[in-house]
Amino acid sequence: MKSRNMNSGPPLLTLFVLLSVAARAQSLDLNTLKQIDFEQKVGARVSLNLQFRDEDGKDVQLGQFFGTKPVVLVPGYYGCPMLCTMVLNGMVASAEDIRWSIGRDFEVVNVSINPRESPALAAAKKRSYTKLYGRDTAAAGWHFLTGEDSSIKPLMDQIGFHYAYDPASGQYAHPSGFVVLTPDGRVYRYFLGVKFSPDEMASALRKASAREAGSPVQQLLLLCFHYNPMNGKYSGTIIVLLRILGAMTIAGCLWLILTLVRGGRAGRAASAPGVSGGAPADIAKEPGVT
Repeated sequence: MKSRNMNSGPPLLTLFVLLSVAARAQSLDLNTLKQIDFEQKVGARVSLNLQFRDEDGKDVQLGQFFGTKPVVLVPGYYGCPMLCTMVLNGMVASAEDIRWSIGRDFEVVNVSINPRESPALAAAKKRSYTKLYGRDTAAAGWHFLTGEDSSIKPLMDQIGFHYAYDPASGQYAHPSGFVVLTPDGRVYRYFLGVKFSPDEMASALRKASAREAGSPVQQLLLLCFHYNPMNGKYSGTIIVLLRILGAMTIAGCLWLILTLVRGGRAGRAASAPGVSGGAPADIAKEPGVT
């Protein structure tokens, strides 16, 4: 296995709800942007009868990729200029560092949220990523799907992937991450951000394979740390949080300074001659003095 230095938590970049929308041409309002989120619906079932097209242009049902193995479901779109590539690269980096292999031990299903994308584009993306992954079992177990909104939207709603289309830029605003599902199509675990722990991924796949019950992951900062690409500023929530943290930092520094000053004064006072009571031990008393 390849060895990589992977942190267990998301990097600073993924403390943001990453938005893949061009800042130069925004038409989405703030209320729409606030709805963009990866809502965790652990235990929810996806509809296995939803219809899509695979990378060869063949009609398929989502259920064809379930049944005996856990499934990694990766939402996004193939023409995404930044975020989807970062998610896929992070997922591949983790998958390279675990013993389980795509195709042999688990399936990976990429689903485009853009109904205008073609199987040809999906096929090109598959060739690129199966080559990057490098294991010969991947081609049979890694699927890149396209479809219509009638199938895309119900599936995204079932896994809590909330996104919006920006007609001004022709791009989508969406969160980042992927979902691990059980062989029978239940949501087991969310991986949020663009960098993922191989150990956590391996554990999630094993437990999903055993059809264990999952639990939500921590996403407090992902939910409250918003960036508004319309004006290049952070939202009021994070501004308040940063002010609180700044005040706490200043208070902590002041407390440390006062503690050091008091400690220094006490040390000097204790070492000064004649401060403590009684005569010095090395000075003998005069004869006859009691």
